[in-house]
Amino acid sequence: MSDERSLDEQVRLDYRGSVAWITIDRPEAGNALNPPCRDRVRDILNGLNTSHRARCAVITATGDRFFCTGADLRHSYGATDRSTDVPERIMGDVRRGMLDGQYPLFNALLECDVPVIAAVNGTAAGMGAHLALACDLVIAGDRAKFVEVFARRGLVPDALGPWLLPRIIGVRRTMELFLLAEDLPADQAHAYGLVNRVVPHDEVQPAAAEWAERLAAGPSRSFALTKWLVNRSLDTDRATMAHDEAAAVELNAGTQDSAEGVAAFQQRRPPEWKGY
Repeated sequence: MSDERSLDEQVRLDYRGSVAWITIDRPEAGNALNPPCRDRVRDILNGLNTSHRARCAVITATGDRFFCTGADLRHSYGATDRSTDVPERIMGDVRRGMLDGQYPLFNALLECDVPVIAAVNGTAAGMGAHLALACDLVIAGDRAKFVEVFARRGLVPDALGPWLLPRIIGVRRTMELFLLAEDLPADQAHAYGLVNRVVPHDEVQPAAAEWAERLAAGPSRSFALTKWLVNRSLDTDRATMAHDEAAAVELNAGTQDSAEGVAAFQQRRPPEWKGY
């Protein structure tokens, strides 16, 4: 396989009922993401907010070894449309490339209205680790590992890792992972709280499917507002959060699912969620 394959072959989108499965299929590159593939994942996630075809999403990858090994370093990130007297890369290019390319992917993931599950089937390194950790739920196979690889390459952690990890596991463990850059096996990642569940390698996708189908059958607008509140919580003061909660509760009260939940409780029957 090579990058000659079409973009929708390298990052596949499949709908299984009301679940969108996003599969990175670049095993020859360790399922690393070049800019076109990175942007396709972003565009798929953004599209889920308006299509309402899916009520949950799963991000996973092909093969037995790699979930995503980060950015594809074989790809040239320099500008290509400059005159011959301008260097291929100048100060500001990397910063602008990250702000325009990498961060919109993570914004799309964190702000996606539907719950997103990472089904980690192998090594998740660098940006690939953060791609998994930015999901709402993480299921990892027992052969999976997470690698904050940056220090091994003399690089600075990026892809929102310095924002994500301290909020999940605290500063001390984050510094240990960043500075020592040691492999973190799935069971240790679970003990740290980075992973929700560890399952046998062959059960990663079935376990993700079980949770995804459960979520896809749930009150989708309530989930979207819950994500919004939780993602704001660690950057918001108490008074602001109180107003945010009140606004979210009022917005949710106007949904059909909210009315259904109350009716089902009063009638002592299981609710039938519509997703709106």
